[in-house]
Amino acid sequence: MTDEELIAKKLAFIETCLHELRTIARPDAIPGDVRERRFVEHTLQLAIQAALDVASHVASDERLGEPATNKELFDLLARAGWIGATQVAPLRDMAGFRNVLVHGYTTVDPAIVKDVVRTRLGDLDAFVEAVRRRLLLPPG
Repeated sequence: MTDEELIAKKLAFIETCLHELRTIARPDAIPGDVRERRFVEHTLQLAIQAALDVASHVASDERLGEPATNKELFDLLARAGWIGATQVAPLRDMAGFRNVLVHGYTTVDPAIVKDVVRTRLGDLDAFVEAVRRRLLLPPG
């Protein structure tokens, strides 16, 4: 059985990160401001990692299968009806982006970071909403 309290805390953390990115981050400053860039990259990394943690917890507790990669966690969740099929590709992309942030920090393109903040945060919002809806959790 999935630990709803743990999942709710992780989902709330994702929402906190997204709120901070929307209200504190200055995407236009990313290319020239190392502090801004690191704040944004780290906050994105934390939000994406929390989504992966939720996906891993659900996949394990619900015995959805053993993914070969973090990206495959979202395939398992979609097959089991936790998220929509159209959510899989964007979330897989987020998992790949997290890997770049963690392992390729010297080669992260500031333009991509800026684009993610401007256009892709909704992918994580949709993940949070889908998992909450599945667990019948109240909005955060």
